[in-house]
Amino acid sequence: MLIAMAGLPGAGKSSVAGELGRKLAAPVVSVDPIEAAMWRAGVARSQPTGLAAYGVAEAVAGGVLALGQTAIVDAVNAVEEARAQWRSLASRHGVPLVFVEVVCSDPALHRRRLEGRSRGIDGFHEPTWEAVERQQQEFAPWADDRLVLDSVTDMSQNIATALGFLAATS
Repeated sequence: MLIAMAGLPGAGKSSVAGELGRKLAAPVVSVDPIEAAMWRAGVARSQPTGLAAYGVAEAVAGGVLALGQTAIVDAVNAVEEARAQWRSLASRHGVPLVFVEVVCSDPALHRRRLEGRSRGIDGFHEPTWEAVERQQQEFAPWADDRLVLDSVTDMSQNIATALGFLAATS
């Protein structure tokens, strides 16, 4: 199965992805550390490193799927092109695709989380709240079925919901 996480920066998707990865013994392929590694390797930030990071994540997730394992992709997935990338990857490997969108229904909490987080990704600068608000305005409407989790809800409850949804989908 391919699980594609989605949601704004700071909403909690990486935390959910990590916990799902632990529960499912599935690798989590995260776009942000890939992009930061490109910058550390000398690729200029002026280059389309975000797009390239999605491509690298697709290649890594494809390798995991080729081994017959579940892969979890941790990315914002705000645009249709990104979502189509995961549909295509799942189709090529003949596996189900599940989108899990993580939202934070409390804007003040979302902002505190974003501004207070330090994920320890060397060379990665966390986005500002203003950048997240702009990204929210540009977030493409969903055409795909997906599970929506609100990170205001207790993590254990969200994980139980996600595991139940995944079991019903596979």
